[in-house]
Order: sequence, then structure tokens, then C-alpha cells
Amino acid sequence: MKSFPAILPLMKYFRCAVCSNQVFFANSHCVKCQTALGYIASEKDMGCFTKHSDTLWLALNHELQDKRYKPCYNYQHHQVCNWMVPANSHEIYCESCLLTHTIPNLDNPDHVVYWARLEHAKRRFLYLMQRLNIMPRPKHSDDDRLGLRFDFLMPTENAPVMTGHANGVITLNASEADVIYRETTRIKMGENYRTLLGHFRHESGHYYFDLMKDAHPELIDEFRALFGDERQDYNEALKRHYEDGAPRNWDESFVSSYASTHPWEDWAETWAHYLHMMDTLETAYHAGLMIKTDKLGLNNLELHENPIGAQDFDLLLQHWLTLTFNLNALNRSMGLEDAYPFTLSAPVLEKLRFIHHKLLHIAFNDQQRIHTV
Repeated sequence: MKSFPAILPLMKYFRCAVCSNQVFFANSHCVKCQTALGYIASEKDMGCFTKHSDTLWLALNHELQDKRYKPCYNYQHHQVCNWMVPANSHEIYCESCLLTHTIPNLDNPDHVVYWARLEHAKRRFLYLMQRLNIMPRPKHSDDDRLGLRFDFLMPTENAPVMTGHANGVITLNASEADVIYRETTRIKMGENYRTLLGHFRHESGHYYFDLMKDAHPELIDEFRALFGDERQDYNEALKRHYEDGAPRNWDESFVSSYASTHPWEDWAETWAHYLHMMDTLETAYHAGLMIKTDKLGLNNLELHENPIGAQDFDLLLQHWLTLTFNLNALNRSMGLEDAYPFTLSAPVLEKLRFIHHKLLHIAFNDQQRIHTV
């Protein structure tokens, strides 16, 4: 198999171009020198700016000097975004906000907070999609099967909202942005892990499965050998899961109990898990994190290359086991639950390997990318 092409380094830890202070992905200004900040999606970098007007910002980064941008409309007017748009673009929204189709009624102040949290999680999700060369584009119409759209809906007494995906539309119950609601739901559902970012990653798995099946049908036979036949009745599978629960030995074949419901859910849960792994390992890589261990069965953690696009997936798994073992140990030292409450069986590892070596290998080498058909 060919190796992945070289990938430009990701600066998970950004720096202010004016004072060199560390800044973060969600920052709108440098806390040290107060320079205005904005994420430039085309550059995969945080820009520093001087404001000529509300809608004309001049980049101060050395590699971007004299380039002109404007803040996303939702940055300028609602402060729920920190991404930039080229000044000469006819768009007023950034690449992230263009994907949002419906938001809660902002007359309720709580809804503004929920919307901001949802957008932040979405930007984090999209950031990794950029890195994986599979950044989605907006749906052009309801019949457009290749684009993506997000609906953030608040439930009412007469209109409950189910989080899910259908035909390129990801619907999220905006109540999930309420920490108390989300944690209560997690406990009620018997889940070890439930986050906004996890919702985006899980539901995106359904979207990318549809793209894979459409653009690369040659992968479906191998998919079915690993995950099962997705043509089995989905509604019946859901009904069986909620009535009877997961099989007693589900952890021998699945990454979560919900993954045992149906091949679609197995794929989505495994896809989300892969994204968790890549984002966390890449953060460790850019932090220069190293772990020397004498624990039996664990290897040292020394990331010499960016894990995204790395060819040796078994080495990544070794690093992952070492990293998560120590993350859990640190959490326990603080009296917290495990940061990583999962175990990975051999069948799950094969599913993760399929995602890494097959689907994303195509994405990195496909000149048109997986979504632009």
C-alpha cells in the first residue's frame, strides 16, 4: 500500500503573531496583548489582525501579511464563532457556519448559550475533518446527497427532537448543550461517555458512510465482513436493542453497547472512536508529550510523526494504549472517573484499521476528495 502524502504540520497550540503568547482554538483575542484573533480555515491557522473596520481586518501573521479578511457574521454579531472569511468573498458566513441551517430561537438567552456551545463543538469536529481531507460542504438543495447540513432544534412538549442523521442532514437536540440534561441522559442511558463533540463525530459517521457507499462501492464487501450487513431492518434492530438491551458479551466485538444495535451504529460508533483517537494523539504529538513506562504490556509514548496519515497503525495503537492508561491514572489521582472508559477487542481494532488504511487512505490520495463528486 502506498504511504500517505506528507501533511502540513498542524499547530494545535497556536501562537499570537504579535507577542508569541500561546492562544487556543476558541480564542477571539490574545489574553496577553489583546490582539484580535480569528481562525482562517483555508490556512488551518489562527490569524492575528488589526481592525480597519468592523468588516475589514488586516492579517498580521508574517505568512499572511496584507491579506484581508472579515469576521464571520456570527462572530461579528453574536460572538458564537471566531472564524474568518476572505474580505472579497460574497459569503458573510464562514465555512463552519455555512453548514448550520437551523438554530434555536434566540429570544431565550439560554438558547444563545446552547447555540454557542454547539457551534464550538462543531468547529472542533470540522477542524479534524479538514486535517483528514474530508471537509464537508453545504447541501445545495434538499435533493443534494453529497452535502451536509446541521439543524439545531429545541424540543417542545408537543415536538420532541431526536438526534440523528438522514440524507445529509444532521439533527441535534439543542438540549444536549445543557450540561445537566446531557449528564442526566448519559446516566439514564447507561453510557460511559456522552459529549457534544461525540454527537457530532457519531452522526457524521452516518453521513460519511453514505458517501463511502456512493463513491467507493468496492469497499462495501469488506465493510460488511467487519461490521455486518447494513441492509438488515434498522427499525427492528433499534426496537430489539431498546427492549432487550445489548448482548451479554457485546464488548468482545463492539466498541460500545450501542454499536451492537445495527451495522450502521457499529460503524458510526467506531468512526467516532477513531476521530477521538486521532484528535487526542495529535494533541499529544504537538504538545511534545513523552511517556517512559516500565509497565508490563505498555510501550513508551514517543510520537515522532503526526498520527494523522501515519502509515503504521499498530504503532499508533501502542501509543494510544500508553496514553489512555496514563490519562485514566491521572484522572483517578484527582478523584475523577476514567477519561477513557473503553476497552478495544481484536474485532474492534480490525474495524479501526479498516477506517485508517482503507477509507482515509482513499481520502488522502483522491484528488477530488471523497465528498466532491
